[in-house]
Amino acid sequence: MTYIIAEPCVDTKDGACVDVCPVDCIYGLDNDEDRMLYISPDECIDCAACEPVCPVNAIFAEDDTPDNYKAWIPINYDFFTDEASARSKVDELKPK
Repeated sequence: MTYIIAEPCVDTKDGACVDVCPVDCIYGLDNDEDRMLYISPDECIDCAACEPVCPVNAIFAEDDTPDNYKAWIPINYDFFTDEASARSKVDELKPK
């Protein structure tokens, strides 16, 4: 299991989660192309440090992701294999 960042992060990118992550597995803060942050499923150690500091409640354990945010799970995974595809899916789910 890994942690997932969902729709509330889009166009927010607060960064509090990045600051508390002990393994630096959250990406997208320093890139203007990304409208949200992403947690690497290969690097996440499931410590949950990021979840309580998110000011928009966008971070969930994958198994606990609410139904209305389930579409964001594959986007988090896709980002680490095809960034352009993940960005396109974010734009589809939440147009600018």
